[in-house]
Amino acid sequence: MSRWHLAAPVDDIREALLACATLPERFAIATLVTVDGSAPRDVGAQMLITADSHWGFLSGGCIEDDVARHGREVLAEGVPRLLRYGEGSPWIDIRLACGSGITVLVEPVASDEAAVTAWLDAWRARRPVLWSSDGVTRTADTAPDESVAASWDGTRYTRLFRPPLRLVLIGEDGATLSAAALARDMGWQVALVTPGGPEAAPWEGLAYHRSAPASALAEISIDRYTAIAVLSHDREDDEAGLAAALQSEAFYVGAIGARVRLDQRMARLRGHGVSEAALARLHAPIGLSGFSKSPRDVALSLVAEVAQAFHAATAAARSSGVSISSSTPLSAVST
Repeated sequence: MSRWHLAAPVDDIREALLACATLPERFAIATLVTVDGSAPRDVGAQMLITADSHWGFLSGGCIEDDVARHGREVLAEGVPRLLRYGEGSPWIDIRLACGSGITVLVEPVASDEAAVTAWLDAWRARRPVLWSSDGVTRTADTAPDESVAASWDGTRYTRLFRPPLRLVLIGEDGATLSAAALARDMGWQVALVTPGGPEAAPWEGLAYHRSAPASALAEISIDRYTAIAVLSHDREDDEAGLAAALQSEAFYVGAIGARVRLDQRMARLRGHGVSEAALARLHAPIGLSGFSKSPRDVALSLVAEVAQAFHAATAAARSSGVSISSSTPLSAVST
């Protein structure tokens, strides 16, 4: 058996759950509910556990196999467990490299629960949802706002789930395809817009549009969790697409092109009715500085800039340095 756990990078466990050939009737969720000291993951990190697989990670590989074992036992018994690792743990043979102490709630879940249906529907509809559980009873409600930080009161945790980041790429060259592949590997949703392009998408699982950029963006229905990057080169419809992008809810809009021609591009965008405030949102030239002009470097600089912009846009809605609870009483810790 391979030691490589290729499913570890999954962060939003709904992605793994919906990728299953059929939704498992029962599964376990392991949630990091307290962190005392430094740790590789923040409170709210989760693992998905089924009878024969598990996804996600809670502590950089130190405890995941043991958590998965507990998850399967929880599924068999139908009773949640609160596990303590590191400082204050009853398992001295399982050490955390970071030297901290963490608490993990492992709970059995049935896929036909109303909360699970609402939780997964929010993913499909690209809506934020507030998930809460005490290990026995779960709720999934419309998020009142996005300033809700992950929390644990000793018996119940709450976590905000946002829609997955989506990257819309307009173009068809090597940088465009490299960016699409890299974003896909990041777990983002990717849409490719190539006006008049080949009949078939370059690979399966990619949203593909062959219409003009402005029309394609309208079809995609851009939301505030979407980034748009124009990587085509001086097409006649570039500015119309850029204008539509800048006037959308997209959290990031970028365009490739020479800096010396940027003033001309801005003038054309004003001609499309784009306001000065909207123009100020444009990232051009696209991508972080310090990379070469090779297609893969352009793609890497773009994806890095989009990720940076996304985290900056959501920073106010995330609490930095959250310390959810101090320590969990040992009397509540499963042995």
